[in-house]
Amino acid sequence: MKAKPQRRALLALTAAAVACLAACASPSDEGAHDWQLVWQDEFEGPAGQLPAATKWRFDIGTDWGNAQLEYDTGRPENASLDGAGNLAITARREAWLGRSYTSARITTRGLFEQAEGRYEARIKMPRGKGIWPAFWLLGANQTTTGWPACGEIDITEFRGQNPSTVLGTVHGPGYSGTGGIGRQFDLAQDRFDTGFHTFALEWTEASLRWYVDDKLYQVIRPGDLPAAWVFDHPFYIILNVAVGGGCVGAPDASTPLPQAMLADYVRVYQSAGRP
Repeated sequence: MKAKPQRRALLALTAAAVACLAACASPSDEGAHDWQLVWQDEFEGPAGQLPAATKWRFDIGTDWGNAQLEYDTGRPENASLDGAGNLAITARREAWLGRSYTSARITTRGLFEQAEGRYEARIKMPRGKGIWPAFWLLGANQTTTGWPACGEIDITEFRGQNPSTVLGTVHGPGYSGTGGIGRQFDLAQDRFDTGFHTFALEWTEASLRWYVDDKLYQVIRPGDLPAAWVFDHPFYIILNVAVGGGCVGAPDASTPLPQAMLADYVRVYQSAGRP
């Protein structure tokens, strides 16, 4: 399906913003790159359609190591296109296979994996205590090395009870879980659940750089970590909405459900000249 006129305009504006980041940076700035688009999903299609099977697979199950309360399914009720150019990942309060909530977790594992590059998504967050959406990367060698040796890069995590704050974090051997290395970004007089915002990571062999709406807010270099830099191999993308878990606690009566994270697009770039 062809992009709607406004979607084409957004794509052009985003490309211009990426070009501006490169053009405006000084020659010594690690963020100066000629980024070229290599993978994308614009989530165009009819309402209720599952995300493209050529690009995404479902992780089906529960409690991925964070004491989460939801059962992640492969149903359109939990992850499907909304017909307006977005992917909706929806957390619901319902009994399902021994759990009281359902949601979804989709990944590009085995379909698209890349080392380094610019990873970007335009997202509107859900809200409410106990709601925990994320856009993140996990090392493709996770099945052989285990976590955290495979490495994890959280491009953005959001706690539904803190609507003006997102987190960018890395996890690796010696700095995982509550010992992860990262920083939060706070919106001034605004919230992440009332409109779309762009979250990006620029990853090179020299650094990891986090952006919100093209504002750089964190840089991590190998020397900043207390142990090994494990960001030297392909990672895959994950989009999910968790319910509960140690990071956010359980929902309560004030938590509005169902709640959806809306993703307008996910795009991945590679530095020009990289094989």
